[in-house]
Amino acid sequence: MIDDESFKDLPYEEKIKIMNGMTDKQLQESLEQVKFMCKDFCGKCPSYQGTGETNLAFCSLGKSSLIKEKKGCLCKQCPISKMMSLRWEFYCTEGNAMELAIAEKK
Repeated sequence: MIDDESFKDLPYEEKIKIMNGMTDKQLQESLEQVKFMCKDFCGKCPSYQGTGETNLAFCSLGKSSLIKEKKGCLCKQCPISKMMSLRWEFYCTEGNAMELAIAEKK
């Protein structure tokens, strides 16, 4: 297994390869941690507020069906972006990181 310091320096695509080796339980626990951290970012984002949206973790789960207008983005400030080496923004309207990584290659 890779140590935390080495993991931190890997690009997003390499981190996903490592995560693919996780058990379902580990993945679920990881997602719960992401959602907990997202409350302070997704939940306070100008694009999120006032839309009626209650979901979080768009970088992992995909875009919102309720958020239609880009009013600002806190994604780059989110610790998940730093931890996972995410390089995109507006996951709530554009899609999850995996979708954006694939679209980048096309």
